Amino acid sequence: MRLIVGLGNPGREYALTPHNLGFAVVEELAGQARLRRRQRAFRSELWRGRLDGKEVVLAQPQTYMNLSGPAVAELLRAEGLEPADLIVVADDVALPWGQLRIRERGSAGGHNGLESVIAALETSAFLRVRLGIQPREGVVDDLAEYVLAPMGAEERKLAEAMVAEAADAVRLILREGPSRAMTRFNRRGAAESK
Repeated sequence: MRLIVGLGNPGREYALTPHNLGFAVVEELAGQARLRRRQRAFRSELWRGRLDGKEVVLAQPQTYMNLSGPAVAELLRAEGLEPADLIVVADDVALPWGQLRIRERGSAGGHNGLESVIAALETSAFLRVRLGIQPREGVVDDLAEYVLAPMGAEERKLAEAMVAEAADAVRLILREGPSRAMTRFNRRGAAESK
């Protein structure tokens, strides 16, 4: 079984922000797997079912981004899973728009949600799929304001393509493993080049 967690913030006001792309990927995967029944447990919205022949739990922690770790740790314990069974999907301001990056371990890279997960699990050895949202106009005055501001029409179009590609990456991880997915997706993103 795999636990696939998309990081984001609960509430309609955050739905169309760059910081909620992790949530969007989980919803895309739930739709592709035709998982209609949503359950609320362990401080998360959950979908359970099969995806590409694997048992999965898809989760959106409802604790706000910076406090995601305890909910993820609670879910792993409740499901009898280890960090090696976890895939975390999150935005990344260090990557250009449209670029994906899959890693099997590593630092949080300044991402407070990933930092919370690493602290709660006491390990950084879990898969993560990061979606690039780097400001295209260069440096921004307030990074928090940038990631929590609603996306414009152009960004939404790029985000839609990137979310679909990230869902493909997660599914390839499930089918063929992380090495194959890294080879295919750790490159300039298709969404960025359109």
